[in-house]
Amino acid sequence: MKKIGIMTTGGDCSGLNTAIQRIYRGATLRGWQVIGIQDGTDGLCTTPPTVIKFNEETLPIENARLAGSFLHNGRADALNFETAAERGKIEQFNKKLKDSIKELKLDALILIGGNGSLSLAWCNREIYSDIQLICIPKTIDMDIPLTDRTIGFDTAVQQLTSFCDQLMLSARSHHRWFVVQSMGRDCGQLALNAGIAVGARAILIPEIKFDIDALINHIKTITEDHGIIIVSEGISLRGHSGRPADMISRKLTKAGIVNRTAFPEHTQRVGDTTATDRILATKMADCALNAIANNETYVMTSISNCECKTISLSDFFNTGEITSDPNIPDVKTSDSYVSPNDPLLEIATNLGIYIGEQK
Repeated sequence: MKKIGIMTTGGDCSGLNTAIQRIYRGATLRGWQVIGIQDGTDGLCTTPPTVIKFNEETLPIENARLAGSFLHNGRADALNFETAAERGKIEQFNKKLKDSIKELKLDALILIGGNGSLSLAWCNREIYSDIQLICIPKTIDMDIPLTDRTIGFDTAVQQLTSFCDQLMLSARSHHRWFVVQSMGRDCGQLALNAGIAVGARAILIPEIKFDIDALINHIKTITEDHGIIIVSEGISLRGHSGRPADMISRKLTKAGIVNRTAFPEHTQRVGDTTATDRILATKMADCALNAIANNETYVMTSISNCECKTISLSDFFNTGEITSDPNIPDVKTSDSYVSPNDPLLEIATNLGIYIGEQK
């Protein structure tokens, strides 16, 4: 009988609990034992490791739709890759993780994480050399290479869209524009997709340079005196500091355009998991279990043309744009961004949405 562990790491999102519940169900049908590691790598740093043994009542199916992670994703003040790097204790930290995995007598570990977590797993793969490591990509940023979708992205788009839908009613009532700042870090996928969904009149994303005067002229040519402008948190405006939405708002105000800013913040990370994300989580859970059954290791589940399959972590890491982790300078992460050929960019332009100064 195989013994597998589940661990969620990085930022939380909707769909994690669905993936956890589906993994447990599928593994149980195979006759495998399942444990959950609490608080990500934090749970492997305690003595003994902090784990939960799953049964039918641990995570009822009716709760699998809820946002966040039943297993938690880690504590800010705990020893983790970031704090270990700061203290010069990466080697000791990695050894502790490996020792804890050995103590738990795991045959396989399913790690559900974002691009940072998956990059760390690959760059520190010796930790998992004695077990099968299967990764499942989750992030609202959609910045993971070699997969068309990540768990949590669809729900985040829906949450941001719903937020903007409500603001539109207030915008109409007061003849004003709302500058809405989305999450997404340096990737504009969340802002772009939600902007298309809500019918925004301008979408500013990190991947495309924009001209503030061109944006202002665009807004002034619109017949309506209200609407939504979505600004990704990763954009920059030369010579100005502060939150991107505030910077854009000040420029609009100076140009005589009545506006307010709005920050949905972590509401983008929550919300009942959409059906699309539940299906995706189920596909990836099943794919991960099949990978374990096939004795695969160092792989990531991936969606390509609606087909779920595994790809090597090496391919994941080397295909993206490799950059220094913002919090751990000595560690590299593999990132994906909005492609210049993304069809949504052309659609936005065709619909009269200002998307920046495209070549």
